[in-house]
Formats: sequence, C-alpha cells, structure tokens
Amino acid sequence: MEIVIAGAGNVGRSIARELIENGRSVLLIEKDGSALKESSVPGASWLHADACELTQLEAAGLQDCQVIVAATGDDKVNLVISLLAKTEFAVPRVVARVNHPKNEWLFNEAWGVDVAVSTPRMLTALVEEAVTVGDLVRLMTLEQGRASLSELTMAADSPVCGKTVGEVLWPPDTALVAVLREGHVLMPSPQLPLEAGDELLVVATADRDAELDTLLSHHNACGGSVALARQQRVDRVEHFEPAALFADAALGDELSAGVDSADPAATQPDDVDASSAVEQIGLERGHAADGS
Repeated sequence: MEIVIAGAGNVGRSIARELIENGRSVLLIEKDGSALKESSVPGASWLHADACELTQLEAAGLQDCQVIVAATGDDKVNLVISLLAKTEFAVPRVVARVNHPKNEWLFNEAWGVDVAVSTPRMLTALVEEAVTVGDLVRLMTLEQGRASLSELTMAADSPVCGKTVGEVLWPPDTALVAVLREGHVLMPSPQLPLEAGDELLVVATADRDAELDTLLSHHNACGGSVALARQQRVDRVEHFEPAALFADAALGDELSAGVDSADPAATQPDDVDASSAVEQIGLERGHAADGS
C-alpha cells in the first residue's frame, strides 16, 4: 500500500478522498468499529485494527508503505504511531496531526515525525499573513522544524525597499524563493527591484529568523523576543527523549489533556523501546470522541 492513514474520522477520511482523487492507493486503519464507514471512501482499503500495536501494523503492511499519516484526534496516539512507523518499520515519510497547540513541540524527529500539521498554527499563519505588513510571518516548518517557509509583505519603510535582490545582503542559510506582485509570481533574479507591497517568500533555518526579521522588517521591536521564544522551544525539544512520556503515566495524562508541562531535563531509562512503550501507555490512551 502506498499511503496508510491511521484514524478514519472526519480528518482521515477527507485526506483519503483527496489522495484517491489524485490517483494514490490508500489504506485507512481505524480502531473504533463504529467509525468504519467504508461507503464514505469507497476507493480506499480499510482495516479494523489498533495502529498502536506492532503486530497489527505489520499485518497492515506498514513495512512496504511510502507514507503514513497519523490523523487521530489524540496527540498521544499520533506520537506512538509515528514512533513505531519510523523506528520499527522505517517508513520514509511520517506525517502527524497535532490536535493541541501546546503539544506541537513534541512532534519532531525524536518521535519519528517528518512533518507535523497543526491546524491552529496554520490558521494563525494565514490570518497573520492577511493582516500583517512589514513583519515576518512563518507559514510552515520544514525538516522537522529546522527550517521554515516565511512570508513578508514589504512595507514602504523597509530597509530593503527600493533595492534589487542582488543588492540585499541575505543571511547565510536563507533563500528568497519567490516574489508575489500584483497577482504575478516573479523569480527573484539579482536585478529584480523590491517594491512596497511585494510579498516575499523566504526559506530559512530556524536560527536565522531573527537576522531575517532585522533585515526585512520596518521595525524590530518584537523580533528578538520572537526568536528567543522559538529558540527556547527548540532547546526543550533537543533535551527531550521519547522515553520520558512513557516512563510516567501521570505525564501521559497531562499530554492527553494538552498540558505542556513535561520536564525535558528529567532523566529517563535509555532502554525503553517502542514495544514496551506501547505496552506502558496502552491503558492511558484515549480516542477522540468527536469523530475526527
């Protein structure tokens, strides 16, 4: 099977329908028998199974799939699925749904997540992009948060307004990928002048966000604090190990409730593998009641 989707609620089924329309082969895995609405996605294969169980994932042929999407309504379940998919089955691409914004920092490569999709963050970015002029707005993260695609609508008093792309001293590890002007997409050639109202799309590593904001923004009052907050979140992720969640049932409860109070510095046993992790978390797992 080309793509496996764990969680056949509204979100999982919607993803499956889109992928099937694009000619992809899709397997939907759902634990709750009442949510097995096969007629809603007739072009998909269906499996009534627990995606947090190794044996059932193996029976689903996860070792042969190219992409798995953890799309349940429970962040803890999505993390377990992602970790198993990457560590036990070496799935090339793992996409995970983030239900609660406070849990987003956990969805990284340590948990096997290649792409984390947070609906609240995406909506926030779209709103900011629509109303903000002169400030850098992050649209999406790339490479497990190590880089991001950002947008900036050029203000008339921006330091680079009136300069050509070639005249701007872009920070290392940054790339201007496109300029949107009056409904047209312009390639950022060195001779292209930057004008007020231009929308710049820039890809940069996380540690260059502050420099990029300083370079492009018409004011930098909040740039430092934003970069600092982002770096603090990165530092927390770098010091967190997946075993930490499973070693403490109370912490598992906090994650399910969306409480971001994990102590990244807590010492945890190094020999916790995916199988024992699933067993320890089994009684704590909850399934979303909203059918999503």
